[in-house]
Amino acid sequence: MSDEEPPAGWTVEQRRQYTPADSDREMEYRTYRHDSGDLRVRVAPASIDGEDRPGYAITTTTYPGLEFSESETIRHVLRFEGCDDLARRFMKLFETQYSGTDTFDAALEYATDRTRASAAHESG
Repeated sequence: MSDEEPPAGWTVEQRRQYTPADSDREMEYRTYRHDSGDLRVRVAPASIDGEDRPGYAITTTTYPGLEFSESETIRHVLRFEGCDDLARRFMKLFETQYSGTDTFDAALEYATDRTRASAAHESG
């Protein structure tokens, strides 16, 4: 597990390691929150959301905790370390475009487009 500080503009909201009841393999889970409070990035086992696939998923949640909150999985990666590295890349890309609430949607689209894998490389 990387103990690196998150990129500027982000904080670690939750960090957890656990072993599922039906496995010997330790899993990791981490969420990051943007300082604006309007965006959360989660790195977690893909199976948490009921997906029948191995590995981890990067999921963004806009306006967490609000009625109009939306979540989107932007990438699947086999190992936690690789997924967390891509999530950190996403956060840095978002931060380069974000300069307040009026740029939120454009920054989210920019970071998502540059982090999302093509269909040919989805398991990256």
